[in-house]
Amino acid sequence: MPGEIARKVAKMATLGENMSEALASSDGAVNLTTQQALEAQPLAPRFYCTDYAAMEHIDIEPVRAEWDLMMRDFELDKNRGHFKQNYEYDPSILESDPELKEEFLDLLVSSITAEYSGCVLYQEIEKNVSNPDISKLMRYMARDESRHAGFINKALNKLGVAVDLGVLKREKEYTFFKPKYIYYATYLSEKIGYARYITIYRHLERHPEKRFHPIFKWFLEWCNDEFAHGEGFALIMRSDPKLLSGFNKLWIRFFLLAVYSTMYVRDHSRPKLYEAFGMDVTEFDYTVFDITTEISRQVFPLTLNTDDPRFRAGLERMRALQVARDALEGQRGPVAMLKKLGYLVGSGLTFARLYLLPTQANTIPDQVRMQPAW
Repeated sequence: MPGEIARKVAKMATLGENMSEALASSDGAVNLTTQQALEAQPLAPRFYCTDYAAMEHIDIEPVRAEWDLMMRDFELDKNRGHFKQNYEYDPSILESDPELKEEFLDLLVSSITAEYSGCVLYQEIEKNVSNPDISKLMRYMARDESRHAGFINKALNKLGVAVDLGVLKREKEYTFFKPKYIYYATYLSEKIGYARYITIYRHLERHPEKRFHPIFKWFLEWCNDEFAHGEGFALIMRSDPKLLSGFNKLWIRFFLLAVYSTMYVRDHSRPKLYEAFGMDVTEFDYTVFDITTEISRQVFPLTLNTDDPRFRAGLERMRALQVARDALEGQRGPVAMLKKLGYLVGSGLTFARLYLLPTQANTIPDQVRMQPAW
């Protein structure tokens, strides 16, 4: 049975690759959408690798009861048929607003890169780690992320573009993270992904006239997958108290700030998208921060005070500096280089000031698992 499951997961993981290969030109050139996904920009999602040997020693016995309940949920695979559904869509709907189309495509490309990054990471861990608990969890999560990436590629295909996932896997630059950094960053990525999707879904549920693309109808079940993946990393971290204490609190603080600030700056670069939703982008971001902060209390010993005026001013400062840097894109020469360096230093100093703001202590609850109740 395990071998059969592994074969099915591997088959699903190649569906999106096979579908998009046809969109590469006959001479092997990479299409523009794939090239966009390959670009190593500071705010773009990355591909990761880690120390697989270190993950062999994860012992989930301290959280065994909750772990086994979680794994039974993964085995039920409630979303088995969800992403196989199709829909009709007229791509000309976006042609009347080129800016919206550009920002929507940027959202889809960023999303498929993030989803497929998770798929590849989980596949590699499953392939290189013999620890049965970890290997099985990674197999199920790779299955889910493969479905998500393939579904986004269907949406891109209907818009006349798609990402060649095979090229993305081979050519994308990989960043090495220690296992604990993978836990912190990926946990937050999955949970903030849930918070983003559910906030958009609930808003469009109240305002269906703003749902300019049918992909948003899939967000509820989709974000529940993200929530479940975060539960896996929460239990891994809770199984080892050292990951959540001492010097590691500083790393937790760092990743919380990095994820929040990156999201804020990236979202504010897509004003037409949130205007089309009928949402205020700043209000949206802080709603997502509130949900993510509440969820993260299940595992992290501290939270950020995102209501602090100094925090909000700092994020706005980082946004303004990024806008100034973007305005210099393509410019060369010593003056442009000095300006870029100045903006980069300014961003670093602003991040440092934000990092030094007081945090809020959190008493971690005895029960780890949560339900996606938002």
